[in-house]
Amino acid sequence: MADVHIEEHTSLIKTPKQLIVVVLLSFIVPVAAILLLVKLITGDMNIEQGSTAMSEEAVANRLRPVGEVNVVSATEKSGSTANGGEALFNSVCVACHGTGLAGAPKVGDKAAWKPRIAQGIDVLYVSAINGKNAMPPKGGAANASDADVKAAVDILVSKAK
Repeated sequence: MADVHIEEHTSLIKTPKQLIVVVLLSFIVPVAAILLLVKLITGDMNIEQGSTAMSEEAVANRLRPVGEVNVVSATEKSGSTANGGEALFNSVCVACHGTGLAGAPKVGDKAAWKPRIAQGIDVLYVSAINGKNAMPPKGGAANASDADVKAAVDILVSKAK
């Protein structure tokens, strides 16, 4: 039989001093790498406390919202009730009355509007302002004035006659 040669496994670390150096480097190297990465990402920005970049106005400008939402009622858009009623009709009423959604009588459908008109215009105004069946009050345009709602009802009635 051939002689079996057994090789002993040895470590690169032979002394306690080498062990301490390896342990210290295992902490220092990652921390240094992180610091260098942060410096690279931030571009090594040195902003002094008194600079214009740190002024209250500059900070407020960086923190302001990207967009704004302005909610304007139909009356504010048009300036008059007749136009406000038309704007309300075109933006709110047509959504359901234009398609017959949720059982709403369609614009210009004389057969569907005839029994409603027969009840009187005041009944239609009350139904439109307070809501009826699936229609919410003011058709869902809570900010609309009663006058604009009545003007929109007048438009619907005029198209059904």
